[in-house]
Amino acid sequence: MRILLVEDSRDLSDAILARFRGEGHAIDLETDGAEAEALLRHAVFDIVILDINLPSMNGYHVLQAMRTRGDRTPVLLLTARSEVEDRVVGLDVGADDYMIKPVDFRELLARCRALVRRRSGEASNVFTQGNFTFDRGARRALLGGVDLELRHREVQVLELFISQLGRVLTKDEVADHVYSFDEAPSLNAVEQTMTRLRKKLEGSPLQIRTIRGLGYIASISDA
Repeated sequence: MRILLVEDSRDLSDAILARFRGEGHAIDLETDGAEAEALLRHAVFDIVILDINLPSMNGYHVLQAMRTRGDRTPVLLLTARSEVEDRVVGLDVGADDYMIKPVDFRELLARCRALVRRRSGEASNVFTQGNFTFDRGARRALLGGVDLELRHREVQVLELFISQLGRVLTKDEVADHVYSFDEAPSLNAVEQTMTRLRKKLEGSPLQIRTIRGLGYIASISDA
């Protein structure tokens, strides 16, 4: 997942960043509401984890601005506000989920996965086609019952292509989804990850092909 965390508590944000990055996800941090809203106008994320009490612009206004311009990115509100009225306002403004601090990071990850699945129309964490299985929760892929032993980056790319079957993705789009702003990847690094992943997927019904001059496309083989 490519995630934007908007949170001004240093201790909490550090803990969330460490946990999500440790799980192999690309996550960026903004501590100011107005700066987060400006970033969301041009950057694409799979999900936004959004605090309500923020400098410059509160989370409700950030969320309202997103929905007003048609941005349907899933948003999970993460806040210390526990009153029912606060939850009602957040959900009515356009939040997809709401969690009250302090949170269990396992539940936070699980809810993020559920929101991303819902957006792509998937009901389960487990994607299965023939002899190939990918478990988003365990971040593990099996081919004929054998663990493919994917690296974190390969898992991110695989997750992306499974959610975008049949759609051509450019190298820039792949990079934008699997690298945070701090990592500044080269397109050569994307190519290397794609080469390793496609080699590991050989013999599976999931195929990722190169479309010359355009990028890559994932499809399911009938063979």
